[in-house]
Amino acid sequence: MDITRLFTTHRKLLWVGFLILLIVFVLTFPLYAGKYPTRVLTTMLMYAILAVSWAMFSGTTGYMSLAPAAFFGIGVYSMFLLQDYLPFPVIIVIGGLISFALAILLGLVTLRLKGIYFTIFSFGLVVFIGNIINYVEADIFGRHGWYFPLLDPAILLYTMFGLAVVTVLAIYFIKRSRLGLAMQSIGGNEEAAEHMGINTTRIKVLTFAISAIFMGAAGVVTGPAFVYANAGLAFSVTYSFIPIVAAVFGGMGQLHGPIIGALVFGFLEKTLKAQFQTYFMLGFGIIMVLVILFLPNGIVGLLPMLRDKLRGVIRKLRKGGEAEQHANT
Repeated sequence: MDITRLFTTHRKLLWVGFLILLIVFVLTFPLYAGKYPTRVLTTMLMYAILAVSWAMFSGTTGYMSLAPAAFFGIGVYSMFLLQDYLPFPVIIVIGGLISFALAILLGLVTLRLKGIYFTIFSFGLVVFIGNIINYVEADIFGRHGWYFPLLDPAILLYTMFGLAVVTVLAIYFIKRSRLGLAMQSIGGNEEAAEHMGINTTRIKVLTFAISAIFMGAAGVVTGPAFVYANAGLAFSVTYSFIPIVAAVFGGMGQLHGPIIGALVFGFLEKTLKAQFQTYFMLGFGIIMVLVILFLPNGIVGLLPMLRDKLRGVIRKLRKGGEAEQHANT
């Protein structure tokens, strides 16, 4: 039986089965894996949210944003400031909305810029906000960082998984909406999109802000996992670079590409960073260059090529079997 044809015929059924197994795996993981592996899986899901959100805007419109760390840090500090006053789920919503409002404001100013200018400004935003918060904490409040209440790692895992599911579903439907088509038009040829009557600035600002919602919410959920954090940690450029590398590595052509890349690099970041701090980011940079040079469509882009090769092997085996059968007769 042709394996590729079997997969194509029962594709929806296979996906449903995979999702059920994934849900069962995540729900039961803390029961047998322990606290540290649970934190690792939570980090992997957090990077999946950041990578998918980044790819929704930058991968579609072609505008290279280095701002994920800014919105992520806003989420972390929302948890800092509101943890004693509001329930955890409410803070998640508020962190996302604050990031949305900030992205709207910044998008109206910066998304009229193009190319390298927007990229530089978005990176400067991360550094600027982090330094401002660090100054306010140290010189005005006389402190450096905040403590979080201890939360069960299983609760953080379930919350992050729920947020990841909401993020993926939201972006899935956005990509198939009129907004998604407008984003693709901007990525293909922005001037042509403007001539077609698309308000490109409004579309860019809106999608930039929507992606920021999920980044900010992920920061809120990640905050308690830090136990203690400051502006340098909350606004670390790691939360901008790793999602980009993960999305490029996985492949931005399909929704599951950034997810695959984020799970891989989230695991590597959590397990290898402590042991190879000096060479950690250097290794990511080398991997990104190699992927761009040799895998422009990411890991997901390998699948069609492997599928075609598998079909070729199956055809050869069938022809060889038929030839042997005729020879015997």
